[in-house]
Amino acid sequence: MSADIHSIADARTGLSEIINRTAYRKERVVLTRRGKQVAAVVPIEDLELLEAIEDRLDLDTARKALNEAGKKGTMTWSSLKSELGL
Repeated sequence: MSADIHSIADARTGLSEIINRTAYRKERVVLTRRGKQVAAVVPIEDLELLEAIEDRLDLDTARKALNEAGKKGTMTWSSLKSELGL
């Protein structure tokens, strides 16, 4: 699915139409400023999927960190501050 592209200036005058197309027709709209893509309006389902993917990646990273801490051990907060010169 390709996104429709609009300048921010054009989007200002047609914002309600862009929101309706995104919400009801599940279209994606890319907003540009001076020809450069700067933002997107996406259906809420797309945002929820992106957030679920991010949550999964964060969970995988946390599990790896816990596994590493289990293998290598941890250090106290005061030791870490001292090591960092804080």
